[in-house]
Amino acid sequence: MLNTVYQLKAPRQFEVAFKDIELDQEHVIVRPTHLSICHADQRYYQGTRPEEILRQKLPMALIHEGIGTVVMDPTGSFRQGDHVVMIPNAPVERDEIIAENYLRSSKFCASSKDGFMQEYVSLLPDRLVLLPEGINPIVAAFTEIVSVSYHAVSRFRRFAHSRRDVIGVWGDGNLGYITSLLLKKLLPDSRVLVFGRNHSKLNDFSFADETYLVSEIPSELTIDHAFECVGGMASSKAVNQIIDHIVPEGTIALLGVSEDEVPINTRMVLEKGLHLYGSSRSGREDFVGLLKLYEENPDIVSYLENIVGSQFEVHTIADLVNAFETDIHKLIGKTVMVWKE
Repeated sequence: MLNTVYQLKAPRQFEVAFKDIELDQEHVIVRPTHLSICHADQRYYQGTRPEEILRQKLPMALIHEGIGTVVMDPTGSFRQGDHVVMIPNAPVERDEIIAENYLRSSKFCASSKDGFMQEYVSLLPDRLVLLPEGINPIVAAFTEIVSVSYHAVSRFRRFAHSRRDVIGVWGDGNLGYITSLLLKKLLPDSRVLVFGRNHSKLNDFSFADETYLVSEIPSELTIDHAFECVGGMASSKAVNQIIDHIVPEGTIALLGVSEDEVPINTRMVLEKGLHLYGSSRSGREDFVGLLKLYEENPDIVSYLENIVGSQFEVHTIADLVNAFETDIHKLIGKTVMVWKE
């Protein structure tokens, strides 16, 4: 079966490639319908990854956040026409200790294999999760990034000590918004404080108990635990600010991605006996758990509608370029492509 794949050939240059999809009795054929642009996609598109990484990865189809419609399923797991979330993580082995998203052997769409910018995608049935009926497809398109926060909060509930009266979230972007929203739903007895640099962004965190500009944090304010959702070189300042305000033996979850090494105050990490852990990507159980949470708390989807930025119908490569270029200049919000290939 001949498939059309839209690959990034070089920064800001897309090209069309034609590849065969081998039809077998194990894979489900899905037609992508809604795709969401992530910061990771932009790092490839703008060419901000190191040159050696770009040479190694490109050409490659971008996008790892998306939903689609089942076209063919010889396994009988889904019906033709079912709307499904596509899981970008593709493990090739199982480990009793290490989760699928941390196995070094796992492949990941738009990183170590082609992403979802294709006419059709061939996936194993366990890489698909049926969407609840009635969910907004624009919000569903970025289920993957929400599952990353869900994964981080789930790990926090395993790792952190039981005093969880006050939890701080550093970051007023999409990831900070999503993480603090899930914290309020999954840990309703905890006060969630959000710390950011932009007052207008912080106004959108209506569900948070309190919000603070990072330049105006009261010196006496303390938190039991924290989530860093900043990334880049700014994550150094965020982590060190967390270290200053967290109480001894607190847990710090690191979610922000940086291309460079980030200096942190390890002396105070030792003195306070802090626990730091990193979370990256997510696995099938996170998608399943998150969609169940959506069904039980439909207001979560309503809140997530607030971070929908631009929407583009994509028919051509010119439409693709327009979507990516517009996404670069957004202040906040997810850019979603309604995939009309």
